[in-house]
Amino acid sequence: MMEPWPVLAWVLLLTNIADWLTSVQSRDFTMKDIIRLHPSTTPHPGGFKCFTCQDAADNYECNRWAPDVYCPKDTSYCYTRHMMDSRGNSVSVTKRCVTLKVCLFTGCTDDNYTGYQICASCCEGNICNLLVPRNESGATFSTVSPLVGSEQKLHPSLLTYVFVMVAGWI
Repeated sequence: MMEPWPVLAWVLLLTNIADWLTSVQSRDFTMKDIIRLHPSTTPHPGGFKCFTCQDAADNYECNRWAPDVYCPKDTSYCYTRHMMDSRGNSVSVTKRCVTLKVCLFTGCTDDNYTGYQICASCCEGNICNLLVPRNESGATFSTVSPLVGSEQKLHPSLLTYVFVMVAGWI
């Protein structure tokens, strides 16, 4: 019969190895993680949440430490800005709740001063900004509900704002 201390030492060693292996797994969030981290009880009709962070090191750090709070009533979308170095590695991730006005500026651009590429995206829906945009195909403005319905028209001030932006007057 073995002494109890060597048996206990083996159990502790195997437990530590199992914990280490668990921590080595992928740093991507699953839907199960999202549901556990962001339970759904809305404080007001149409309430939603976005992952929210300012200049996080990468997407995992942003999503991991995002506060579990609802977006203000005057916002309707989730915004993500992803800054990458020349090899595509994350430099900075910012996510927040925004209005339609901010979502008009999605896409990717190169910052000639830093050499970084910056991609921005917007989406509509509860915690829809799980992923970060890495190129033009991910840097989009996606909505669940149409911005312009068959019987609705864009507000005249929004049309003027878009025209002024396209014309380059801003």
